[in-house]
Amino acid sequence: MLPDPGASKAVLIGTSTYEFLEDLPAVSNNLSSLAEVLSGPTSWSLDQDDCTVLSNPVDAVAVMDAVRSAGATARDTLLVYYAGHGLVTPEGELYLGLPRSRQQRVETGIQYDWLRSALLMGRAERTVVILDCCYGGLALGTMGPSELAAQADVEGTYLLAAASETRQALAPPGETHTAFTGELLAILNTGIPGGPEKLDLDSVFRQLRKTLSAKGRPVPQGRERNSNGRLALGWNPAFSRTPVASSTDRSRTELRSWPDPATIRTVEGFFSALRQVRVVSGLTHAAVSHRSGGQISVGTVSNLLNRKELPRAWKTTGTYLTACGMPEELLNDWHQAWERLRSAAAEAEATEPAERRDPAHDTRTSSGWGRAFRQLARRRFRG
Repeated sequence: MLPDPGASKAVLIGTSTYEFLEDLPAVSNNLSSLAEVLSGPTSWSLDQDDCTVLSNPVDAVAVMDAVRSAGATARDTLLVYYAGHGLVTPEGELYLGLPRSRQQRVETGIQYDWLRSALLMGRAERTVVILDCCYGGLALGTMGPSELAAQADVEGTYLLAAASETRQALAPPGETHTAFTGELLAILNTGIPGGPEKLDLDSVFRQLRKTLSAKGRPVPQGRERNSNGRLALGWNPAFSRTPVASSTDRSRTELRSWPDPATIRTVEGFFSALRQVRVVSGLTHAAVSHRSGGQISVGTVSNLLNRKELPRAWKTTGTYLTACGMPEELLNDWHQAWERLRSAAAEAEATEPAERRDPAHDTRTSSGWGRAFRQLARRRFRG
């Protein structure tokens, strides 16, 4: 299942330059590339405002404010990503490096317990934490990768941790991205041959372990709580999709993994799911128009998928879904999702203060007071 983009957030944190530690220039590329993927139509389709990127944050306050804000507003899924130096205190506590961080000086970085507490206080149903931390030998001490994953665990969260033991293994010289994130991006961009139609976290984790191990690089760790492993990071570009079936071959169409309208919470999520329907169908805008028998033009398809407000009538949306090959028995679920969102919008409008619904309210009120004042003034003048 893919999250509703209108009810989901991502906070991407990375430190590439340090005053007292080795620089990690590839981290800046990690942030921009991952933000691009998460905002793309084959992944979460997040708006720019819903994907916060913090590159070389000056202090922990800025990071914690961003995480708490995202946690307070995300209702579906919250993703928090960190890339940079992961450091360990003499007491074995994990903290994340900032530009002025020092070895064994937790106050110079972001104590992971702070991040854990903020995540536990969040309101999202699902949380994903991705830690692409590098560890110098002295910083790692005696803590092994599995122990790191246990310390970074958060109830109700899916954790992916690179848990690298050396800086060189994490950020190989000459590569655009760090080893772990580079492999993650490769999976999201090119897919998993023979894998599922959606790149769920469990499948991504297994592929990361397989490919990184084959390259002789540190094997990542993963932990899941509350079955979050079924959450998808995007569609699998390498999935061999069955061509859209004709009316005489309905069984093959029904095998498709269509977006689930029951998971839609927001209008933004509704249109994101509509766009994903076209991706699953494998059809272009022109092909959708052609399959509609001319009922909707290419321009109408484009306008529908780029709307910000629900259409007042269902007909165009229903025609679009049918043209994409949506099974007839699923159309009712989509219609119900549309009606649910329309009803929610109507209720919100009905409970809105009258002065907000009527922009002329203040003008009429002020003009009424003006007339009364002028009449009173004329009486006094006559008296």
